[in-house]
Amino acid sequence: MFSTWGALIGLAIAIALIVRKATPAYALVLGALVGGFLGGGSLPETVSAMISGAQSMMPSVLRILTSGVLAGALVKTGSAEKIADAVIRALGSRFALTAIALATLIVTAVGVFVDIAVITVAPVALAIGRRAGIPIPALLVAMVGGGKAGNVISPNPNTIAAADAFGVDLTSLMMKNIVPALCALAMTAFLSAMLAKRKCAAGAATLDGDAPVGAAESKLPPLWAAAAGPVVVVALLALRPICGFAVDPLVALPAGGIVSILACGRWRKTAEYCEYGLSKVVGVSILLVGTGAVAGIVKNSGLNADMISLLNVCHLPAFALAPLSGVLLSGATASTTAGVTIASQTFSGALIEAGVPALSAAAMLHAGGTIVDALPHGSFFHATAGAVGMSVKDRLKVFPFGALVGATSTIASVVVYLIGL
Repeated sequence: MFSTWGALIGLAIAIALIVRKATPAYALVLGALVGGFLGGGSLPETVSAMISGAQSMMPSVLRILTSGVLAGALVKTGSAEKIADAVIRALGSRFALTAIALATLIVTAVGVFVDIAVITVAPVALAIGRRAGIPIPALLVAMVGGGKAGNVISPNPNTIAAADAFGVDLTSLMMKNIVPALCALAMTAFLSAMLAKRKCAAGAATLDGDAPVGAAESKLPPLWAAAAGPVVVVALLALRPICGFAVDPLVALPAGGIVSILACGRWRKTAEYCEYGLSKVVGVSILLVGTGAVAGIVKNSGLNADMISLLNVCHLPAFALAPLSGVLLSGATASTTAGVTIASQTFSGALIEAGVPALSAAAMLHAGGTIVDALPHGSFFHATAGAVGMSVKDRLKVFPFGALVGATSTIASVVVYLIGL
């Protein structure tokens, strides 16, 4: 319906507006509208494609909205902080950086958004860093790398969007990237240890008062209560591969949140915690509507066929489209969620038609979305810098290390596909 160039120009306009600090959802909608016109579509055709694309995002949006119950419960009850603290204490000061990375991985993997996971772990990490003399860049790489590793195996918005676009089970997609996540964790431990050897002064951190719980250690729940919610989520999602009884994330994620609230004895604050969780996912949900609109234009353009032709000209296999599209679009939008969503909606059909199994394609694309997602025109860059009181200039110096972690998980995901695991 639309030309490739028109779709690309529309996407470029949306990206340029996002870089100029325009509201991302509106920027994407405007980019979709312009792309449709420039791509040769009439007004009714353009609007129809945009609405169709946005409608295709509704299952993901609904699941993400309900996931806010779990995210809010884990953060506001102190469960996320307790899990992180327990992991760090268990491994001890000798493996402090590995413990920080693993703690961030676990907190992200159980359903906390990656930026909130970093902010949650940051107070504990900074306290350890001051005692052990570990520089802040090393601490931040440990947290960002651990968060990226956990993100590819989490029930977070990007995973949900990829699973819905490719029509695969969420649990299966999470399990598919376990090996890449472990490889990313190993790379994180190596890079953070290397940075720790550099002579960098560990400065004081300035924390965003709204994001972390900030609860005193005595007010944190016991570990069994903190882990109760995530355990319930994992158990419910695991029923499908174990016994064929499917529990949709729409049910499993909020159920885990309610269990977490009850186990921590905070049932009187259920409404407050749910409201907090909703405030953290509503922005992502609105963003997905915008990405759906632009994906509707891109998906109905000649971009799919042109990308496959380009891969053939470059003598690259068809499966390369999965990680490459994840890398390019997450970097363009500076968002794992937006990049993975647009790439999944646009290229899922082409990848499956090319003979790439849907689950493997989704896993590779998802992993690719974690390489250059932390660019300065996105929120993750600034949220993680603020969590440790780091300037923009210093945060930029850390960016390549996070990209290496994402590249490690992506390469590992491709290798897993190639060897047939």
